[in-house]
Amino acid sequence: MNRRLAALSAASLMIVLSGCGQVQQAAEKAVNDGASQVATAAGSEIKRQACSLVADGLVSVQDKKALGGLVAGAQSAGVPAEITTPLKQIADSGDKVPADSVKALQDACAK
Repeated sequence: MNRRLAALSAASLMIVLSGCGQVQQAAEKAVNDGASQVATAAGSEIKRQACSLVADGLVSVQDKKALGGLVAGAQSAGVPAEITTPLKQIADSGDKVPADSVKALQDACAK
């Protein structure tokens, strides 16, 4: 009888433990899905802002400063290189903004 009870208790414990693992996996998936959705939304917003600043092809000093502020966020949010590369080139440029970087960013925004 004691062996049966021990075996039953062990079986119950195994079921509970496997259930805990499934609950943990479900919780981790939910967190990862939520983080992915936040990153996607952030990336979309950064792209929208960058694209609106270069839409007319002219980049003022204020535009350049704003674009520079978007670089780190764009890279962290996983924005594609076709956006982040020209964005960083514009931000890192000196007094003269490279026209080819502005054009590359405009082209990427058109997609």
